[in-house]
Amino acid sequence: MDKYKLSVVVPVYNEENGIAPFLERTEKVIEDLGCDYEIIFSLDPSTDKTYEVIKENMKRNRHIKLITMSRRFRQAAATMAGVLNCTGDICVVIDVDLQDPPEVITELVEKWKEGYDVVYAQRIDRQGETRIRKFIDLTAYRVINFLSDVEIPVDTADFRLINRRVIEEIRKMPETNMFFRGMVSYVGFKQTAVRYHREAREADVSKYNRLWGEFRMGFHGIFCFSSKPLEYVTFLGGFMTAFGVLLAILRFLGNAFCPVRKKEKSGLVPLIWFIGGLNVFVSGLLGEYITRIYDDVKGRQRFIIDEFDKNTDE
Repeated sequence: MDKYKLSVVVPVYNEENGIAPFLERTEKVIEDLGCDYEIIFSLDPSTDKTYEVIKENMKRNRHIKLITMSRRFRQAAATMAGVLNCTGDICVVIDVDLQDPPEVITELVEKWKEGYDVVYAQRIDRQGETRIRKFIDLTAYRVINFLSDVEIPVDTADFRLINRRVIEEIRKMPETNMFFRGMVSYVGFKQTAVRYHREAREADVSKYNRLWGEFRMGFHGIFCFSSKPLEYVTFLGGFMTAFGVLLAILRFLGNAFCPVRKKEKSGLVPLIWFIGGLNVFVSGLLGEYITRIYDDVKGRQRFIIDEFDKNTDE
């Protein structure tokens, strides 16, 4: 493992002020590793000068490459485009905002050298984030792991190292709705963690809709990797049917033995609302699965690349 190539995949969108500080720290880390490398920026078409800033940096460093999507496919697709087009023996996915310190890459590589196929970065704490966001992140993966058939390490994001073996297995997965961290967990092989402190964001604010994006990825984690919600709904339906039969029997017996008893209707309206809401919920649950089946059956590209500048003379 003395000679190897490292690919660093960086999904970006409207990050013109974050490119320079990210490269300053990341390039130093990679130079200390002493390996061949490529830094692939996977760009959702932006409204600022992110494209121009990356292009300028490519002039001074031939190891920087740029994938530009044909339209905005969002972060999951941008990440996958970079991973599937990298050429390294190992690939590290990291955000450009420096909340995930590039210095941790050294530890990820060291663990890989010990024989691990996947090394994920696991947060010890999260600086500069609200209590609401911390609470959501604290509970989200625990809920996903409870409902999903694939266990995703808690307190992790896409920041991780995967080797070529894992990349090629991910390439075989045809699903349209891509949930990178779930796909990596599904592949399996030998995995371990590196613990780190997540820093506050340095440049501006995130241009990706992080909170809604986390909800979307959470849904993908549940619906793409588990049928447990349908199983639970089936059990709930059976329970409600049995409960309804029991109420009907009790009502029949009550009318039979107490025919003059005053009828009570006070609980009828809440019961109608409950059953109506449950029907809507179950319909939505089925819709989530059907939507994903529909997307996969169409067989459309998961992303379309407008430009792939490899920054070489080839």
